Amino acid sequence: MDDLTSIWETHRDAGWPHFSSPHEGELMTLDTVISGCVVYYMEHREGLDVQRVEILESCLSDLEALLPDLVDQDSRVYFDRLKVLGHLLLKPGAG
Repeated sequence: MDDLTSIWETHRDAGWPHFSSPHEGELMTLDTVISGCVVYYMEHREGLDVQRVEILESCLSDLEALLPDLVDQDSRVYFDRLKVLGHLLLKPGAG
């Protein structure tokens, strides 16, 4: 839980990276949805419900597909951190 909280605070405080990508809108949506799952988890310690788990898994799959296209270091760090957050939420015992 400490890892999740620490990584979330870093991500929450990070500014949106400056980069150019035809997928910027999709990446913004993925960031919003995954971040929303983190906030929900932090407020509801019983964990994510089945619907949120399914949405999170789908978002992570989409994010994984887009990561290879990110060549800018700032954007790569930002979205790699987002991926870690999502995986921490899905980790057994996270809820």
